[in-house]
Amino acid sequence: MERWVEETLHDGFCVRLKVDKVLFDSQTDHQQLIIFDNEDFGRVMMLDGVVQVSTRDEFVYHEMMAHVPLFAHGKAKKVLVVGGGDGGVLREVLRHPQVKSATLCEIDRSVIDLCRAHFPEISQGAYDDKRTRVVIADGTKFVGETKDRFDAILVDSTDPIGPGAVLFTKEFYATCRRALKPGGVLVTQNGLPFLQGPELKESVGYFHALFKDAYAYMATTPSYFGDAMAYGWASDDKKLRRHSCKKLAKRHEKAGAFPTRYWNPEVQVAAFALPNYVRNLVEA
Repeated sequence: MERWVEETLHDGFCVRLKVDKVLFDSQTDHQQLIIFDNEDFGRVMMLDGVVQVSTRDEFVYHEMMAHVPLFAHGKAKKVLVVGGGDGGVLREVLRHPQVKSATLCEIDRSVIDLCRAHFPEISQGAYDDKRTRVVIADGTKFVGETKDRFDAILVDSTDPIGPGAVLFTKEFYATCRRALKPGGVLVTQNGLPFLQGPELKESVGYFHALFKDAYAYMATTPSYFGDAMAYGWASDDKKLRRHSCKKLAKRHEKAGAFPTRYWNPEVQVAAFALPNYVRNLVEA
C-alpha cells in the first residue's frame, strides 16, 4: 500500500509527498520527526509536518543562508548558527577560510544525530571540523546569555510553530543584536511571503526598530512549496547589502573561488531586488 505524507504548515494549502522508504518516524523530545526517501526530492526530513530539508535541493537554501551574509560582511571570523541541525549551513560557513570559529546551537540533539546518520552528504564532515563548536540548548537562552560576540548570526530555524516559535520574537532579535559585533549581520529564515506575509512583515518590523538597516532577500528552494523563500536581513551597516557584483566576485576569489551550485555574485545582488508584494511587507 502506498504511503503519502502531508505537509500541514498552511491552513488552506496542502502538499503530499510519496514515501518510498521510511528511515525514521518518531517523536523526539521536542518534535515529531520523519525521514523518508522520495523519488523526486531524494531523502527528506520533516519536523512537525513541515519539510525541513531534502537532498535534491538543500544546496539552494544552505548556500544562500551562508554565503550572502558572509560575502557581504567580507571579514567574518566568528559565526553563530541557531538551529540548522542538518549541518548544511554549517558546511557552507566553513567553506569561508576567514571563519575561525563556527558555533551551532541546536535545541534537539536528535536532529543532529539523525542527520549525521541519514544525511551525511549534507554536513560533509562539518561537525568534525576543528573550528566547529556544538551547543545543545534553547537558542533564545544561549544567545541571551552568551558572552561571545559574533560577526554573523544565521537563524536556520523551523517555522514559527513548536520550539521554533520563540525565534521570531522581538526579544530574541534584541538579544541577537546584543550578541553581534559592530558591523555584524543577522540573517533569518522568514518563510514564504506569498503564504506567510504577516510573519515576514512582523520580523522585519522588529528589525527596523532594532537595527539601522532592515530588509529581506529571496531564493527559490523547490521543496519549500508555495513561493520563494524569504531571508530576513538586519545590520547596522547599510553598505553590506549594496555591494557590486565585481566586489563580491573579488571576495569569492579571495576565499578560494570554491564551487557553488546556486550562489554567485549576480544572484546575490539580484536576491535583494524584491517584487512589489514583498517590498511592501519589508520597507518601513
